[in-house]
Amino acid sequence: MSNPSLDKSPDDGDHEPPSPPNETWRSSYREVMRIGEFRSIWLAHALSMIGTNVLNIATSILVYQLTGSAFATGVTLAVTFLPPFIAGPLLSGLADLFPRRQVMVVCDLVRALVVLLIAVPGMPVWAIWALLFCSVLPSIPFAAARAALMTEIVQGERYVASTAIIQLTSQVGMLIGLVAGGVVVGVIGPHIAVAANGAVFVLSALIVLAGVRARPAARSGEEDRPGFLAMTRDGAKLVFGDSRLRTLALLAWLAGLYSIPYGLAKPMATEIGAGDAATGFIMAGSSVGALIGGLVLTRLIPPPTRMRLLGPLAVLTSVPLLLWLVDPPLWLMVTALALVGVAGSYQFVANAAFVLCVPKEGRALAFGLVAAGLQVAQGVGILVAGFFAEFVSTGTVIVVAGALGIAAAALLSIPWSRAAGPTIERMNETERTA
Repeated sequence: MSNPSLDKSPDDGDHEPPSPPNETWRSSYREVMRIGEFRSIWLAHALSMIGTNVLNIATSILVYQLTGSAFATGVTLAVTFLPPFIAGPLLSGLADLFPRRQVMVVCDLVRALVVLLIAVPGMPVWAIWALLFCSVLPSIPFAAARAALMTEIVQGERYVASTAIIQLTSQVGMLIGLVAGGVVVGVIGPHIAVAANGAVFVLSALIVLAGVRARPAARSGEEDRPGFLAMTRDGAKLVFGDSRLRTLALLAWLAGLYSIPYGLAKPMATEIGAGDAATGFIMAGSSVGALIGGLVLTRLIPPPTRMRLLGPLAVLTSVPLLLWLVDPPLWLMVTALALVGVAGSYQFVANAAFVLCVPKEGRALAFGLVAAGLQVAQGVGILVAGFFAEFVSTGTVIVVAGALGIAAAALLSIPWSRAAGPTIERMNETERTA
């Protein structure tokens, strides 16, 4: 099934006709940023990312201060990844059942309320974990609705550019949130830092409400609305029944291995005698690399070439983790994680390729299913790594994760080498129908 045509409705003068895709793919960033609806989605996403990462580092530092345990710190960050395992596919389906702008606005407001509860002083560790879990749940349908909505605004290479902008913004937001968060939390304390995030999510909701045009739900009729379990089953069949979608999904889930240093940042900083600011730098290292790698990959590398580079880049992503064999100092840790982020920018293109290859009616659910699997992979990876870090050094855990990541990526690069060509043609088809 071909993707829907580019929305050509008026956009208050902000939505300008795109340039010919095959001749000016480098101009796609400028074309996308001219679209008023996309700018609103982008700004709301930027605010949410900063707030989310301040929340992550504030709670991880708070729990480590309360317990002194690497495992408890790992559980804190793992909690933010695990909700999709329980409710991811079900909640993602909301973005197909209800108007997507409405889903985004409601989700941001719910997140604001839960974050404010986390900021209440005196919360026991178990309550912090429970509220963190609840704070992640609304982000699942929010992300699915955003990804599906963007396909109604931009297509083809412009859609690749739009997702690259969103993911680059994620890395910048993570970088700002983690680096600034580590410093700010050390100055004003975690409770005030967490409380400020509530206002950030409210502002994000207002931006989406004011800047994104209302559209009907993808499944508008009651008779066309299957149950949640049926939708989950159909989404799994859609993703895993297609070899191309299955390979892209598994390439995305490799992040569960190379993201392990993120969850061990505080214990790593403690092992080398560093403080909270160092924790933020370690957690942000891969974001710096992803920002650089994403810009190079999407701005300097032609679309067909970058599609074919997904497999090799996936293999290279875990290679820097082997540097933990030599007990690296802080500067080398951050450098190695930046290199992980550079190669890991293959996720930008894999994400866009996946959504473009999924039929419209199941797009939000399929995206949500893979996004849920990604978060589960990261959460389980961090949880398991935190457990083993109680018995062996963090360096040993990271080296093992790197070796497993290299082996898994090498296996996946074989089917992707066969799927890259048809995927490139699929993207070109959406350009021609736009």
